Amino acid sequence: MFYCIIGYDVEDSLARRAGARTDHLERLHSLCDQGRLLTAGPLPAIDAADPGPAGFAGSLIIAEFPSMEDARRWADEDPYVLAGAWSGTEVHPYKAVLP
Repeated sequence: MFYCIIGYDVEDSLARRAGARTDHLERLHSLCDQGRLLTAGPLPAIDAADPGPAGFAGSLIIAEFPSMEDARRWADEDPYVLAGAWSGTEVHPYKAVLP
């Protein structure tokens, strides 16, 4: 089943994100290589593709996991959580309808 993971950025998270970005992306690439990643990306804090110093409000990941528990464990182990860039995560079941 797919799960939607939302990570919420702390205030002034850019430096913490930068320090953990390589490891964060490596985990996402691993999901992609396994055919389990539907989409992933940051949520700009302002209405701009490059928010500059405004940074990000969080991130969205939609990926396939065997269970909610596995999705939560994966989210809790994200490098952005471990680096303190995210204050926490929410995990929800996700039903892909379109396309």
